[in-house]
Amino acid sequence: MATQPLALPTQAAMPTGFKKWIIVVTAISAAIIELIDTSIVNVGLTDIAGNLGVTVEDVSWVVTAYAIANVIVIPMTGFLQRYFGRKNYYIGSIILFTVASYGCGFADNLWTLVAFRFLQGIGGGALLSTSQGLMFDAFPPSQRPLASALFGMGIVLGPTLGPTLGGFIIDNYHWSWMFYINVPIGIAAVMLSLAFIDKKADELNIDRKSIQIDQMGILLLAVGIGSLQYVLERGEADDWFDSNVIMWLAVAAAIAIPAFIFWELKGTKEPVVDLRTFKNRNLAIGSILMVVIGYGLFTSVLLYPLFAQRIVGLTATQTGKLLIPGGIVTLPMFAIVGRLLAKGQSPRTLVAVGYVAFASFCFMMATYNMNASNGDFITALIIRGIGLAFVNVPLINQSVATLEPRQLPTGIAIVNMMRQVGGAFGVAITNTYVTQRTAVHRGDLVSNLQPGEMLTMERLNAITQGLIAKGVNSFDAVTNAYKTMDLIISRQALMISYLDTFRLAGLFFVVSFPLLFLLKSKKMDAAAAKAVADAAH
Repeated sequence: MATQPLALPTQAAMPTGFKKWIIVVTAISAAIIELIDTSIVNVGLTDIAGNLGVTVEDVSWVVTAYAIANVIVIPMTGFLQRYFGRKNYYIGSIILFTVASYGCGFADNLWTLVAFRFLQGIGGGALLSTSQGLMFDAFPPSQRPLASALFGMGIVLGPTLGPTLGGFIIDNYHWSWMFYINVPIGIAAVMLSLAFIDKKADELNIDRKSIQIDQMGILLLAVGIGSLQYVLERGEADDWFDSNVIMWLAVAAAIAIPAFIFWELKGTKEPVVDLRTFKNRNLAIGSILMVVIGYGLFTSVLLYPLFAQRIVGLTATQTGKLLIPGGIVTLPMFAIVGRLLAKGQSPRTLVAVGYVAFASFCFMMATYNMNASNGDFITALIIRGIGLAFVNVPLINQSVATLEPRQLPTGIAIVNMMRQVGGAFGVAITNTYVTQRTAVHRGDLVSNLQPGEMLTMERLNAITQGLIAKGVNSFDAVTNAYKTMDLIISRQALMISYLDTFRLAGLFFVVSFPLLFLLKSKKMDAAAAKAVADAAH
């Protein structure tokens, strides 16, 4: 992995004025649409399934394909930028993402949609991974914390706006507009990138013949990480190891991932991902913490809409609107975090504040029930937003602060991948835990309903009389009363399982909190900050 020596740019070489802010808007917009597409389809799966004539379980491939492509591409970002040049790679990825988005909206069957979602995920992985590098290049080293804060807004706003925007589209338009909406943004981003983003010196004369392609490493990475992501995404839906596909892909991941690690460390002099960077304590610990952050972020994005809609009875649009106050409060928090970092505040302290806030959100949600008000959700989501603002940027910076400049591209790509993997673990754990706890709680609730028990009979009689009053005959009223009681029990069991899952997420933060104190505190110097920019996030 030959890396060119990194030199500090002069202030004159940096974009200023209108050009500078056009680059900022372009980079943030590209990152936001990539992250929106990780969650926007979640609220529309039922509509897509009905329109395409498939089951909800089958249409979940739309989510899985995007996630698999994302997690494969992200760790290879450093190599792909060196090979194609950052500007070429960035614009090519936007074009791929935009064309694939149009293809998703135009798809008239499931597997065409899944294929375009996979291509969209390949392009999207680059958008997230290169946008921050463009942001950093637009600011002098003294203002790089501000650049991190601005980019951090996109990291949080994307998953937050996804369900909101998706709910609005599903309730008012055809599901295809969840994808078509990317097209004008993508076209604008391509035009602006061509006009305003300059190539760096090392992009002008790329000698691709001198860059060795680690074909074996790429193959093992794709098979190992792709198989693991599939197992985590589809395991619960396919009954885990009762499915031959899950079993064989788990075996493939168990073989390919260790083989990839061995090959990258021992088998090649030019690894596609330099795993030796894991010898750095900050990167190793930061990666573990980033898994927890990804787990918390994706779990909350998955579980909150389900709780609000299936337990409280809110519509998709109402569920999305409740996310807006938290997003509004989060924006100035990123600016505050950026200023604190610029003034020399310890990133470890800021991450600790974010950890406490996110754990508080989880434990607050674990106390809610079907009578939870909009204000309850808004309060919890605001605390969640504050936690994300305080934890994301400082943790990324601290994870790579003690790396050598040449190691930064790999280090930052690894941190990003860990957040995605943490999210995949979060979805898998959440789905499995909810299913298991629902069965347990349903059994406990049913065991308390004894035939002839006074309170049970009173409830059944009340339901029966209510149905008779609506014109239902006595026989059907009794039958429907038992069915209604069964639905009440199922809903109560599901609600308690959601509370258990929020509590479990909070415990992950509590258990991993001591690791924060193992991070070495070091402020990134100007050379390291420049290298972060060249690493393209």
